[in-house]
Amino acid sequence: MDLAQRIDRIEAEAAIRRLVAAYCFTIDDRDLPAIAALFASDARVASEDGVMEARGIDAIMAQYHRRFAVLGPGAHYMHDVLIDVDDADPDRATGRVSGHAELWRCDRMMVAALRYRDVYVRTPAGWRFGERVIGFLYYVDAADYPGILGHRDRNRAYDTPLPADFPEALPGWAAPAEGAAHG
Repeated sequence: MDLAQRIDRIEAEAAIRRLVAAYCFTIDDRDLPAIAALFASDARVASEDGVMEARGIDAIMAQYHRRFAVLGPGAHYMHDVLIDVDDADPDRATGRVSGHAELWRCDRMMVAALRYRDVYVRTPAGWRFGERVIGFLYYVDAADYPGILGHRDRNRAYDTPLPADFPEALPGWAAPAEGAAHG
């Protein structure tokens, strides 16, 4: 990789980190035009639990309208961002992002630990999300937070609790460690 390619990669990673940060602010601000501008025209937004699934800007924005209908104020925080720019196609990258959110949902305070699996694409307008898939370690009422990791049904955002999306579904968790059973 020559110097120009290395600089391009560093600039791509910086722009993608900015995109990830912009997502948090635009979601919390409910800035709908800015949210739409974060995604490629043919982007996909989904959730590991299958509740969310949208492809294309119109469908994605309709999905956010539905989410905002049940959400009050909230704050999204991204922590670790792991970006891999595609060596064969420098206009494409993948990423994993960890974070948490504090949300008012359906008249209750909720907290969530989450991960995104992302695909980023460089467009004429800059780097955009080509795909964003969210998964939850937990999504619970704040009152249920203490001890929640001792249970498998940690996605409690909906009327019927669902299993957490990770880590138990990951290959390394196929056989539970001794003493690690869920309550």
